[in-house]
Amino acid sequence: MSENTWLIPKPVGQVLGRLPGFPGSMLFVTALNVALARQLSPDVTEMLVGKKLRLRVLDAQWTFDFAWRNRRFVASQNAGTADLTISASAHDFVRLARRQEDPDTLFFNRRLTMEGDTELGLLVKNTIDAIELPVMNLESFKPQHVLPQAREHFKSLFAKLKPR
Repeated sequence: MSENTWLIPKPVGQVLGRLPGFPGSMLFVTALNVALARQLSPDVTEMLVGKKLRLRVLDAQWTFDFAWRNRRFVASQNAGTADLTISASAHDFVRLARRQEDPDTLFFNRRLTMEGDTELGLLVKNTIDAIELPVMNLESFKPQHVLPQAREHFKSLFAKLKPR
């Protein structure tokens, strides 16, 4: 592997870890539904029904709990024990999303772990490998791109609220 793993500094991770988990899980499942839900085959979704899934971002100390229900991913609160827990650093999850790293490589380098239902873990891994996902472009999240869009959004929002 040619690139070093970047980790969120421990004090930052401790602060992030104090944030409530459910709002983050809601944002996460929204992204999953936009990127994946419609592309999942019926045999995959059938195996996901009733399963509790957990994604752990180790260095950020974030945990996203979710499940598959009514043809979409839904956030879970206090999910208890998950059927499948996938854990890695934020950096490694981003590299996976951008297709810059292979899950098998991360797994064998002990940077990605799966705990719980092995069959479900293989189903998730093989499904993600088989789906054509858009490559995540972090360039669009840079402040110089986000701030002008936010400014225009708020301008139009306030214009609608102004009494005439």
